[in-house]
Order: sequence, then C-alpha cells, then structure tokens
Amino acid sequence: MIYLIGAGPGDPELITVRGLRILRRADLVVYAGSLIHPALLRETRPGARIYNSHGKTLEEIVEVMAGTAEKGGVVARLHSGDTAFYSAINEEIAALRRRGLSCEVIPGVSSASLGAARMRLELTRPERVQTVVFTRLGGRTPGPSPEDLLRFAGRDVTLVLFLSVHRAETIQKTLLERLPPETPVAVAEKLGFPEERILHGRLDELARMVREAGIRRTALIYVGEALEVTRNPQKERSRLYARTR
Repeated sequence: MIYLIGAGPGDPELITVRGLRILRRADLVVYAGSLIHPALLRETRPGARIYNSHGKTLEEIVEVMAGTAEKGGVVARLHSGDTAFYSAINEEIAALRRRGLSCEVIPGVSSASLGAARMRLELTRPERVQTVVFTRLGGRTPGPSPEDLLRFAGRDVTLVLFLSVHRAETIQKTLLERLPPETPVAVAEKLGFPEERILHGRLDELARMVREAGIRRTALIYVGEALEVTRNPQKERSRLYARTR
C-alpha cells in the first residue's frame, strides 16, 4: 500500500499521529529532500529503505514506489506541509493508477497554518476579513500573473503567497495599486526549522524587508488587515461566544 503523507512544515512534531504511525512501519520511505526535517527520518524502522526524491523525475519516483508496493510492501511518501497545497500528488496518483496501484492521502499541517500560529493570528477577522486566498505567482510552473494577484487583493481579504518571495518587488508594486501602503505584511521563512524567522512590516516596505534580510526562497508572504492584531489587540468580537446571537 502507498500512503501520500503531508509531513508538516519542518517541525517533526507537526506530522499527524496517523502519518507517524505509517512512517514507523513503512518498508520504503520517499521524502522530499531538505524540505523534510531529518528527525522524521529517524522515526523509520530498522531496515527500511530511505529514498530522497530531490532531483528525481516523476517517473523515477513512481518506479521506486511501485516496485515496493507491487511486492506487498508499505510505502510512505512524505510531502512537506499539507498535501492539498503545491504537493504534486495529483500527478503521482495518476501515474500510480496507470500501474493499477491505489494509494491513501493523509493530510498534514500547512506552512500557512504554522505561520499564522507562530504569529498567534487568525487569518480571518470578525466584520472585516472573512476571505483568505492562498496563491503564488507563476515561475518555473506557470501560475497567476501580477494582474491576477491584483484581482485577488482587497481590504477584506488575507493573501498568503507561496513560492513567490523572490518576486517581492513585483508583489509590492502590484498590490499597492489596490491596497494602502500601511497594509500589514509578514514574511515567514523556513517555518518549523531552527532557522525560522518572521519579519513584520508594511506593504510599502515589503521588497526592502526581503532584500535586506537576504530571503530568496522557502518563505511565505502574508498580506492583509487581519495581521494588524500582531501590533494592536483586536477590538471586534465574533458572534461565536457572544451573549446574544
């Protein structure tokens, strides 16, 4: 059996109980290079085969997984973060199906959720922000353009940008067409790893913050009024725990 597991963002304690249980009994563990904390690999059983998928093609990865699964072995394929975001599991599943193999997907903690937790932050805010957009700018893999990003932006929206920190200048210039310069932003780098850091500032400071910090990859950008509570306590209350509803 093949399990596609969201291993969480760095911190080895953020894998789910089910994911860890399968990891510990797997015959083959396929992991996504430096995006997976080394401590997780120490949870594997003696004799398990450990395979680093970094730099390998889809065909090579599937061939390795299929070889174990077709012999009745258990395969744990570790993806960073949550399988629902930029994990490429769809193409793995399709390739496995062509070989007559099924799999189970086990979700994980997204880096977007860990970043919010580190900031002690809800990405929504009563009466002001009720929409969250997870996106990225196109790069090696085509994706949304700056014009699309502008369409997503709004004062009632929290934006979380994956895989785009190297285009911080473009993001700043684009969003300033719709959002005020004082809009709060945060840049969260290497979440869950010892090098983790989170920078806070204004939208009109974003490119400078990233440049001066030397951040080039493995970082998220958060933009929106919901982040204001990292500087000033929230005054609004939701109806969830109100005396009258």
